[in-house]
Amino acid sequence: MKTKCITFTAPCIAELIENEIGAPQKDEVQVKLVISTISSGTERANLVGDPNISPPKGQGFGFPRTLGYSSSGIVTAVGEGAEEFKVGDRVAMSWTVHTQYINMPKRNVYKISDNTSFEDAALFHIGIFPLAAIRKCRFEIGESAIIMGMGVLGLVSIPLLKLAGAAPIIAVDPVAEKREKALSVGADYALDPYDPDFAAKVKELTNGGAKVGIEVTGIGAGLDGILDCMAKFGRVALLGCTRNKEFTIDYYRKVHCPGITLVGAHTNARPDTESHGGWWTQRDDIFALKKLTEMDRIKLSDIIDEVHSPLEAPEVYTRLANEKSFPLVQFDWRKM
Repeated sequence: MKTKCITFTAPCIAELIENEIGAPQKDEVQVKLVISTISSGTERANLVGDPNISPPKGQGFGFPRTLGYSSSGIVTAVGEGAEEFKVGDRVAMSWTVHTQYINMPKRNVYKISDNTSFEDAALFHIGIFPLAAIRKCRFEIGESAIIMGMGVLGLVSIPLLKLAGAAPIIAVDPVAEKREKALSVGADYALDPYDPDFAAKVKELTNGGAKVGIEVTGIGAGLDGILDCMAKFGRVALLGCTRNKEFTIDYYRKVHCPGITLVGAHTNARPDTESHGGWWTQRDDIFALKKLTEMDRIKLSDIIDEVHSPLEAPEVYTRLANEKSFPLVQFDWRKM
């Protein structure tokens, strides 16, 4: 059977390539994608050939590369050992790629209810990244929170922190449109990190400093800036992938003396089989978002700016490679 896959064929070049796909193997299900979500930070780094990355699993450092790890779709075939699924099941998936059909290990496939939109479900896997970061900070109701960077992970952090009882929630980004977007999805305040009075404003709004910080930019200046805003004994999750190590922090004054806790929050830094306080498995976090969505406690797709056909992938990824402020984008595979 033929399938079409968005492929980075060379630095800054994306094409829709036709490939063959076989039947699902043991413990696999075959899924026809409906929606897939661009994770702009990871995908931009791979698209431009950033040397400071871990390549996609099994793909090496060269080209071609395929990305796109958070998506949803409909089961079209079931392999031996995956009989808990049936053809027609609506599912969310983890660790996919942007492709028309895909054979997936059943452990990374999750049934969704009829009242869960494919658009929301295609954000579940991305959504568990900030969810894990918030858990690892041992957030408590009523604590103040600051999020540095309003890409997809930063924006998803806002409704999650609101559900958790954060007060206030401060969003930070140098782009005015992104600050406006943050306010529209639930932030109490949105600040420019380049404002000369930035840290002083945060401390005024939080009565002395934020208790919890989510650093999503992945750049040294972002970490340095968020540390200026923290309360004594504050906790900062390093959610953004800091790929460039050429930066310095005044650890003595900004970490040691105020007793700041820095938490590695990469999504792979989680237990494989058993959730415990602050550290949940991938599957348990997915099912937490699934329940919150089914009960109308959260609507992740509210953060999406644009929806495109996969046929538009070359133009979309040219924008990703070149635009400083890229929108939040999903591909709708029904538009093929």
